[in-house]
Amino acid sequence: MYMLSKRLKKKGFAITIAKDGEEGLKAARELKPDLILMDLSLPLLDGWEATKILKSEPETKLIPVIALSAHAMQEHKDKALEAGCDDYDTKPVDITRLLSKINNLIN
Repeated sequence: MYMLSKRLKKKGFAITIAKDGEEGLKAARELKPDLILMDLSLPLLDGWEATKILKSEPETKLIPVIALSAHAMQEHKDKALEAGCDDYDTKPVDITRLLSKINNLIN
C-alpha cells in the first residue's frame, strides 16, 4: 500500500493510511474521506468486516469503498461486494484501472 499511496499522492490525492481495520474505522469516522481503498487482509479486523461496519453506520455508509485483494478469485470479489464494497481490484494494482474506478465513484 505504501507504493500505491505514493503514486496516488503524485496524482493529487490526499492519503491517510491505517495499519489495521480498527484504525481504519476510526479514521473513516473522523475524517469522512471521499473514498476508501480497503485492503481485505487487514490485521485485527479484516477488510470485509470493517466494510460491513462502515456501511452499517449512518455517518460512513455513503463513503465509496474499493476493496483491494491479492486474490483474483471471483469468490473474493463476490464476498467483498456482499460486504458492501462498491468495487473491487486486485494487487498488484494497475494504477490506470484503479484511477478509472476511483473517478467513477467520486465524480
